[in-house]
Amino acid sequence: MKREEIAERVIKVTARELKKSPEEIKESDRFSYELGADSLKSIELVAAFEEEFDLDLDEDEALKIQTVGSAIDFFAELLPE
Repeated sequence: MKREEIAERVIKVTARELKKSPEEIKESDRFSYELGADSLKSIELVAAFEEEFDLDLDEDEALKIQTVGSAIDFFAELLPE
């Protein structure tokens, strides 16, 4: 899967889960600071990403991801083009 498609889907899921407009989400945004995800929302976000990409993620590893851009890179490594 191409990085652009992954980026679009990560931003879509992030916007839906955190009740933001996709246009206001940037790759440099941190989930907890700029986007306001608390620990419960972060876990819900991981579950939403698992569903979106049909993956079973290691929750501890996934929760280490701090920014939208690093989430995109993380999924780009997991999903073949």
